[in-house]
Amino acid sequence: MHRILITGNSGSGKSTMAAQVAAEYGLPHLDLDTLAWESPAVRRPLDDSVAAIRAFLDRNPQWVIEGCYTGLLEAVLPHATELRFLNPGVEACVRNCRSRPWEPHKYPSVEAQNQNLEMLIRWVREYETRDDEFSLRRHRQLFAEFDGEKVEYTDNIQMPKKAMHPTREDTRG
Repeated sequence: MHRILITGNSGSGKSTMAAQVAAEYGLPHLDLDTLAWESPAVRRPLDDSVAAIRAFLDRNPQWVIEGCYTGLLEAVLPHATELRFLNPGVEACVRNCRSRPWEPHKYPSVEAQNQNLEMLIRWVREYETRDDEFSLRRHRQLFAEFDGEKVEYTDNIQMPKKAMHPTREDTRG
């Protein structure tokens, strides 16, 4: 049974890894960005997002879910069989954000996405110092508390070749 939760900073490779895992195992893929936000860029009430997550879990016995919102991840964690924490470093995340293709599920156009890029990069650079639900501290706490199979990826180069089949040497905890 595959119930895989992927977290990390924005630009860490969560969506890429989730798409690879979903394709390999034929799993439904849920990007928590699609449940956390309403247009235009207004955060949905937490209870509404959690209810949508629960509905997804009820419909799908196996899945891959990815996001950076610990408030939402905590609703998923008790159901997960595996946790993957992508932590390649802030500069790798910044590079990934700069080379990210257009995300039509988040932005109405490439131009709209590009207009948000510098704000996103500032936010990504604060990952190690801020103390909110998106922070390194909160992701580390979530990782430490998870009792199932877990892997922390600290090298962006490792991720593509190990994304779908982590080895025991990759497992930390």
